[in-house]
Amino acid sequence: MNTIYLDNNATTKTDEEVVKSMLPYLLENYGNPSSIYKIGRENKKAVEDAREKVAKILNCDTKEIFFTSGGSESDNTAIRGIAYFYKNKGNHIITSKIEHPAVLETCKQLEKEGFEVSYIGVDENGILDLEELKEAIKPTTVLITIMFANNEIGTLQPIEEIGKIAKEHNIIFHTDAVQAVGSVKIDVKKLKIDSLSLSAHKFYGPKGIGVLYVRKGIQFNKFIEGGHQEKNKRAGTENVAGIVGLAKAMELAYRDLEEHNRKIKELRDYYVEQIKEKIPYCKINGDKEKRLPGNSNISFRFIEGESLLLNLDLKGICASSGSACTSGSLDPSHVLLAIGLPHEIAHGSLRVSIGKYNTKEEIEYVVENLIEIVGRLREMSPLYEKFIEEENK
Repeated sequence: MNTIYLDNNATTKTDEEVVKSMLPYLLENYGNPSSIYKIGRENKKAVEDAREKVAKILNCDTKEIFFTSGGSESDNTAIRGIAYFYKNKGNHIITSKIEHPAVLETCKQLEKEGFEVSYIGVDENGILDLEELKEAIKPTTVLITIMFANNEIGTLQPIEEIGKIAKEHNIIFHTDAVQAVGSVKIDVKKLKIDSLSLSAHKFYGPKGIGVLYVRKGIQFNKFIEGGHQEKNKRAGTENVAGIVGLAKAMELAYRDLEEHNRKIKELRDYYVEQIKEKIPYCKINGDKEKRLPGNSNISFRFIEGESLLLNLDLKGICASSGSACTSGSLDPSHVLLAIGLPHEIAHGSLRVSIGKYNTKEEIEYVVENLIEIVGRLREMSPLYEKFIEEENK
């Protein structure tokens, strides 16, 4: 049975060109970049070349790019590091109710440590309430952290407007752009972003490597103590192969961005239209236009998401009912609750995230199986039986 992978918001297959770019730094050029001999110096150059490529894509200075282990570390470092460095100026942080756990859990921990956090709501499509954001600002507000694109429903936030609001009030603005990088053009200067997190494995790069961008002039406490790597902000021997792979993956993503987005959006739209046409009692979650091109989140009434996923898995189909980081929880998605879905509908959600390796034939196979699985699960549901009885009265 062939695997049909439709969970690209969770992670992506590493591109073969990316793997090829990494291999020399795993086999021949294995030196420590901090060493003074040749293979060390060559690896140091590879790290700095990669930093330059990333900085060029984001339109920032190389000194503003710090390599990390991924999105979660970048989020933690930015939020905790900035909050503690500027604690004498204020202890108030603003975020949203639909952030990734790497942001929400960090903010909750900071609350236990004496910080104040405001959690801004979103509308039914998952778009941040800008008026609520403005009203939440206090003289003690030192940081606004709002995600660029939501990992569950794919909604894109009004980042430029948020950046302007932050700048007007002299507040540092951080964005978790883990889902957006590789799908959206990002100019940190134009968007007035002060700090940004990204992770390579979301755009066909390797796992375990990410970036934290912090604008020059903004200070933050370092997260990992030890050596003096990454401008004395992130100790530890650099993951040279991962860094080279990250830069290569970003290059490829932005070289083919328009064609990539066009292809996966066509597949996503075809999938959604087929579901709407062939499976009744469904709800499309997230904004129809302001969303990631490959993301679809649909709630199927009268069924439970975990049963749906298990049945799809038996057919070789990989999808998700929400964030991969919360898949161990039986609670409904905090994102779907935040956009106003009742628990029973939120529980029946399916996230399909299409990537560059997917085909129309795969989508047709998925739809065909969804029709059968949803129908069968509903036949087992007393809620569905009661609903149909009421409908036929």
